[in-house]
Amino acid sequence: MQEMQPSIIPNAQRQDDVLWHVDDNGVATITLNRTAKHNAFDACTIDLLIHRLDYLALRTDVRCLVLRSNGKHFSSGADLNWMQSMAESTRQDNFVDAQNLARLMETLDSFPQPTIAVVQGSSYGGALGLICCSDIAIASQSANFCLSEVRLGLVPATIAPYVMRAMGNRQARRYILSGEVISAEDAERFGIVHEVKEAKQLENAVDSVIKTLLLNSPDAMRKAKTLCHQCHQNPIDQQLIHYTSKLIADIRVSPQGQDGLQAFLEKRSPSWVTKSQDK
Repeated sequence: MQEMQPSIIPNAQRQDDVLWHVDDNGVATITLNRTAKHNAFDACTIDLLIHRLDYLALRTDVRCLVLRSNGKHFSSGADLNWMQSMAESTRQDNFVDAQNLARLMETLDSFPQPTIAVVQGSSYGGALGLICCSDIAIASQSANFCLSEVRLGLVPATIAPYVMRAMGNRQARRYILSGEVISAEDAERFGIVHEVKEAKQLENAVDSVIKTLLLNSPDAMRKAKTLCHQCHQNPIDQQLIHYTSKLIADIRVSPQGQDGLQAFLEKRSPSWVTKSQDK
């Protein structure tokens, strides 16, 4: 597929703050690259992240997305200069700003293909929200996490739904109220991350997950993500039962569903698995 460029570019001078790339296997990568600011968020960073996610979500060749950061830390949370400017802004300006951060979380949470967060160093505030919006999160042993907003007289409002879903109500209440730092080991125990690895093993762990995802049907993974959202958000009633029955019926007769079942019966690889992936 010919490499497309995003059509509308927010703040052209700061494009390198959020890098993106899609490799030949359809693995997309978004990289926070404000290393001098410890990858802190501001309005421009949020706009760039939304822009990258919106664009990559439309690309049919993307099979999974890796979210990562350059430098020592995943992200220190909100940029101090941005926080100061918002403190001096009107309530309406703050409401619009908060809606944009909420949109970023929802955009990542609903990204159509599997998402993997790769975490090193500190992840504070909104950065923890991004991790909790990712389908899979892998952290280094030295990683640490914090909902530090209460220390600043604030609350982690826009990220709270995703953090509480990941951690569970009981654990989230403690750390939202206390602002305590969460170790990598506790983050794994709470469900914030799925795996904790030594720093030198982190990339191998990420590669292993990517290879596993590339063995799966792209269409099935898209449908599976929608299924997960529907089952989480809705009660088990006749409407959900109808939805799940229709979903499996539709995918069984879809091209990839047919090919996958036939490949299993014929003991061959399905069409979406390349020869290099099949080894």
